[in-house]
Amino acid sequence: MRCAVFAATAHGVQLAAELQQKLDGSADIFVKKGREAAMPVRCYDTLSKAVRGAFYQYDALIFFMAVGIVVRLIAPCLKSKLTDPAVVVLDEQGKYAISLLSGHVGGANELTRQIAAIFAAEPVITTATDVNGKLAPDAMAAKLGLSPYPKAGIQVMNSGLLEGKKIDWLIDDQLPRTLFFMRALTTEGVRPRLFNVSNCAAHPGLSVLITAQTLPEQPNFLYLQPRRLVAGIGCRRGTPVGLIREALTLACKKIGQDLSAVSLLASTVVKQDEPGLLQLAEEMGVPIRFFGNAELQAQVDAYALPESSFVKKQIGVGNVCGAAALCCVTHGRFALEKTKFTKVTVALVWEK
Repeated sequence: MRCAVFAATAHGVQLAAELQQKLDGSADIFVKKGREAAMPVRCYDTLSKAVRGAFYQYDALIFFMAVGIVVRLIAPCLKSKLTDPAVVVLDEQGKYAISLLSGHVGGANELTRQIAAIFAAEPVITTATDVNGKLAPDAMAAKLGLSPYPKAGIQVMNSGLLEGKKIDWLIDDQLPRTLFFMRALTTEGVRPRLFNVSNCAAHPGLSVLITAQTLPEQPNFLYLQPRRLVAGIGCRRGTPVGLIREALTLACKKIGQDLSAVSLLASTVVKQDEPGLLQLAEEMGVPIRFFGNAELQAQVDAYALPESSFVKKQIGVGNVCGAAALCCVTHGRFALEKTKFTKVTVALVWEK
């Protein structure tokens, strides 16, 4: 998850730097131009303009400032709970961490708990299902890389949970990776069962159905569809397929997935004849797409991606794996930012 961290005071900047370190560097710090900082930061002239840009570039926005200020800053940017980034607010002393926006689908609740643990702060989470210790289907969807629809069904299921109604968890018996989803749900204390989707119309009660099929909306069903997971890959010339496969397997493991979750590979046109990449795509049975420098640079600029001067000198653009993955989706969320392995770099992007 790529995070933009905004700090307004000197102490807030210090906490932002500590947070950046604990998040393994997957956070960019934004401060007002002219404020001194001992670490690399992104400077802005106008806070509202910087927030508007970051709202569409990052997966999460973290603020060390008053909640009221943040509400006014993000209000003009809000679109949908299914696409808005996570927003977390901390006071400038780091005593409270507040999940403000996109708690479930965007992952703000989970991020809030993570940040609170870093600062020994009090997590403030107000979503009713969390407060009452209920497993919300849309929160589970975020963990498993699933997209909920229809949107209205989220409220129906969560209200049903709060009213004590039974929710059936079903998995389409024609869905690939049924075993993965069965195990993942069981780990969360859910007992799912395989289901033939032709029986939806006659199925009583509230149900959550994991399926790749696009089915007619029903008032008692919430569908969770697997998102596309795109793997952007960069590698040294001549890297054997075994090393690339190992790197991708480890990358997937970092986000709680396995290799079978990846539906598309992506890289630079410089690697379009790389035997290891081509062989891996063939073994996995997934497409592989290659992009030119102009396309990659457009994603670097649009998402403010970090660039490597070494890579830029070699091929003309400073980010391959992250930019290539983003080239494949209209809207994406980083599941894993560029991560280095032996002779290979991998970035994983969920399609929103």
